Amino acid sequence: MAETVNFTSTVDRNLLKRAKILAAKSDTSVNALFNAELRYLVETFEAAETAGNQNFRALLDFSLGRTDERQAMNALGIDSAEDLFLLMAQARLPMPRLSPSQTLRMVDELNALPLNG
Repeated sequence: MAETVNFTSTVDRNLLKRAKILAAKSDTSVNALFNAELRYLVETFEAAETAGNQNFRALLDFSLGRTDERQAMNALGIDSAEDLFLLMAQARLPMPRLSPSQTLRMVDELNALPLNG
């Protein structure tokens, strides 16, 4: 069995609450969920690096908000946002969140649209 160590981290309070609910529904622990996901992320990244495949790095950078959709698509050699989203799902990576300024801009644009009366 692998040696384990304790470490300290911070997490959003609401996220932890939701993780506890998921763990309870899955008859497991938050620790087990975290370990499984972290293991998957590390092992997938290492396997891609060993194979010389930079696609996972491009997807991870997109997921973490380090690159935008267009940059990710260019790095992956694809021209469809749908293909990018499918690759993200296959890699089990979360979609990036928009920055607060981008979100506000989109809300303002939607609010400026004429209403059908």
